[in-house]
Amino acid sequence: MMLVYQPERTNPAFGQLIVTATSANQIENLAQIITAELEAYPQAQAWVERIRLGPGKGAPIQARFKGEDPQVLRALSEQTKAIFRESGLLTHLRSDWRQPERVIIPHLAEDRASVLGVSRQDLAKSLSMVTTGQTVGLYREEDRLIPLLLKAPLNERGRATQLKDRMIWSRATGEFVPASEVVDRFEFSHEEALILRRNMIRTLTVSADPLAGVNIATAFRDIRPLIEAIPLPHGYQLEWGGEHESSGDAQSALAKQLPLSLLAMVIISILLFAKLKQPLIIWLCVPMAICGVTWGLLLTQMSFGFMALLGMLSLSGMLIKNAIVLVDEIDQRILEGETPMSALVEGSVSRLRPVILAAATTILGMLPLAFDVFFADMAVTIMSGLAFATLLTLLAVPALYSVFF
Repeated sequence: MMLVYQPERTNPAFGQLIVTATSANQIENLAQIITAELEAYPQAQAWVERIRLGPGKGAPIQARFKGEDPQVLRALSEQTKAIFRESGLLTHLRSDWRQPERVIIPHLAEDRASVLGVSRQDLAKSLSMVTTGQTVGLYREEDRLIPLLLKAPLNERGRATQLKDRMIWSRATGEFVPASEVVDRFEFSHEEALILRRNMIRTLTVSADPLAGVNIATAFRDIRPLIEAIPLPHGYQLEWGGEHESSGDAQSALAKQLPLSLLAMVIISILLFAKLKQPLIIWLCVPMAICGVTWGLLLTQMSFGFMALLGMLSLSGMLIKNAIVLVDEIDQRILEGETPMSALVEGSVSRLRPVILAAATTILGMLPLAFDVFFADMAVTIMSGLAFATLLTLLAVPALYSVFF
């Protein structure tokens, strides 16, 4: 197991702190230590998360606000963070626009600058030497291009009083002049350091992680109506990302192919018996697995996500197999001349051990995956649904067969 500490950043030189641990307890202890250290830096946007396997990268809960005015988007994000914080279910609140940057804005004296032959580009190039630095070249490191910056000495940077004394080349006089000759004043302000867009629309995303032991689906269900109750100005939209979006996309893609798969399974079951009643009995047993799946997910506090849906689809095939074995045994006994009731009872008893053993081997085979980070939902779905539905099938199939025939 590994824990990643990754500060949200604008400078690509910052990296990740990856800590390897051998147990979940060590992960939790390390997370608490790092989180406590980060509290000493209230302006830093940093969080702790476990490395996740499979799809669904990013924060589990994300609220996206779309619009044109950055100030309005900032206000909506602050309201969202307040709701997240008050819910008591979420932690590591953050936004992908990060903190605004403090900037110094020079107001150019157009008349004096034109007389001295100093352009805005000249002023910007001179001031960049004592602020962000001037790019003079690139250094290649494998597939990365690292800019080489030229900056003034440290004692000449940073304050507006020092910027006024910065020398700028004057093409009209042929000598250097101080910046105070072409600048009326310097003022401090704030501006957005990073503005992200989705489909060419400005989008600010507020992200959060559930607290330890809190189910993602439960947390999302509780905070969703509160966030959607926030009044949005005209022209602004709210979209949900995170697990809700990734699970919805996966289920939508699966739903396009699912009808064809179910139709093929129904046709095969009808062709297998060359009748309609027996396949109907078999398919009536499939929904019974929902009861077992529900109890299994409730007891383990897991959500019905994409992997659980895959487990549910796999489970339907296993139940159909068990029902086919039972129905076919009853039909064979009737064809051999046994009375219908005798064939029903004896056939059910004779198939009891094979059906239970087949289900038990599948359940035991899925048991190791129940402790896996990625496959836990699917394993619990198959185990609980198969255990419950197998026992119910052994009762429901003979009962339905008796009613239908």
